[in-house]
Amino acid sequence: MIDWNQLITDFLNPPNTYQQLTVDRVLVALLVSFIINMFIFYIYRKTFKGVIYTREFNVGLVLTGLVVTLVVLPISSNIALSLGMVGALSIIRFRTAIKDPKDIVFTFWAIAVGIICGAGLYMIAIVGAPVIGLLLLVLERTSFRGPDPYLLVIHYDNEAEKAVQAALPRYKLRSRTVSANGVELMGEVRMSTKEANKVDELLKIKGVKDVSLVSYRSDST
Repeated sequence: MIDWNQLITDFLNPPNTYQQLTVDRVLVALLVSFIINMFIFYIYRKTFKGVIYTREFNVGLVLTGLVVTLVVLPISSNIALSLGMVGALSIIRFRTAIKDPKDIVFTFWAIAVGIICGAGLYMIAIVGAPVIGLLLLVLERTSFRGPDPYLLVIHYDNEAEKAVQAALPRYKLRSRTVSANGVELMGEVRMSTKEANKVDELLKIKGVKDVSLVSYRSDST
């Protein structure tokens, strides 16, 4: 039978020594870890600003937190096992590349929640998660940067070269392909979302076939 009084006491005041593993403690740790990691799931979805949202990665954050909780639970109950576990984890190498720095932050956040819940320090995770989530939401709604980078791709006839160059906004050349059928010009431009419709004016130039504006993340920024 579950001793709720002892469970609440351990929840609010976790012991400083190694704790004995019980079914109640494992279930509580996994439940708290799952709830907080679902909160991370929600914050990641709300603050995602990339090109393509990957739900699999977001689900992976939740699973990462739960797995780390399971790993830390036996570590916090046995000092000999903890030393062996640290040695085993030191030889693991992760090969998956994470391009967005913010994804690394969310991954570390999920791992930290797993460690904290596995150690039984639930109050730290419960208090810390909303604070971090609120700060992330505030930062996403506060702009500290200039115009966003875009890739401008334009196809036009050779005869329209001068007119196109005169009408183009300031850009950094990425590629230029010239053939008998015309020119393909790709350049990096910076503009706000409201200014994006200015590229429509390029279609009014005689000889311009099509214009594309693609949002991307510049490696140089």
